[in-house]
Amino acid sequence: MGFFEAIWDVLSTETAYTAATRFAAVLVFAAVGEWVAERSGTLNISIEAMILTGAFAGAMGYHWTENALVGILMGMIAGLIVSLVQAQMSHRLTADQFVVGLTLNILFLGVTSFLYAEWKPSSKVVSKLEIPVLKEIPLIGEAFFGQPWPFLFLYLLVPFTWWLVYRTRWGLEVRAVGENPQAADVSGIDVNKRRRQSIYYAGLCSGMGGAYLLLGQVGRFDDGIVAGRGFIALVAVIFGGWTLRGTILGCLLFGSVLSFRLTLPGLGYQLNSELMSSLPFLVTIIAMTAFARRVRPPGSLARPFVRGLK
Repeated sequence: MGFFEAIWDVLSTETAYTAATRFAAVLVFAAVGEWVAERSGTLNISIEAMILTGAFAGAMGYHWTENALVGILMGMIAGLIVSLVQAQMSHRLTADQFVVGLTLNILFLGVTSFLYAEWKPSSKVVSKLEIPVLKEIPLIGEAFFGQPWPFLFLYLLVPFTWWLVYRTRWGLEVRAVGENPQAADVSGIDVNKRRRQSIYYAGLCSGMGGAYLLLGQVGRFDDGIVAGRGFIALVAVIFGGWTLRGTILGCLLFGSVLSFRLTLPGLGYQLNSELMSSLPFLVTIIAMTAFARRVRPPGSLARPFVRGLK
């Protein structure tokens, strides 16, 4: 009964919803871009590096200009730089995209740690932007309409991404190269070019997510700031069955788990701290096990394209 009582206390606490959306926001920024990349047939493992460099560049941008918008733009550029390396190595030189992604994660962890030690940028959490009336909705008002102002970019990013993938010729071609690259190539589509472009989009989104993580939540850069969020965002895409709606729901689920871990102690419950720290990753593993074989991925996901080969 104690467990269910704790669950009810969390579900009836406004703080839990606010924390859940804060945690989920970073995942949504990254997962939306990753969803586009995976629809093109690319499994973008370097998403962790994109978020991390976005956070560092966001800190540098704010440190130099004291302007959060500049920090976010620099975060996007930093994520794009990582994606340029990933895209060129994976879809121009045909290097193994898994190896490239893991290498970039390690490389940029070292680079950002070194640069932070040299420059030590200062930053802070930006102010909230509260939307009147909507903020007063019970439980979820503060969560969705009383967050730091960069959070509002999500209300533009998600519908724009849906429109881009489902209502433009470019999006149609991206989906085509993810499903059947040989057929797309015969019809005149440059398969690897579209895949590279989809990774660039993932880099921009993830870099924005990293800058939001720094300026909208943490306020200070640290080399452990990402803490596996990139991999969780990747799992959210799989959990969502490679649909945009499902991906966002997956991010909200994992954000709720992170919120649950932090909300319970605030309500007076004493739980094993090691178990609570591992809870998000435990749920991630369970989700992978439960859904990885029940959903259909893009037909050529993670398969490199070489013209003339099937």
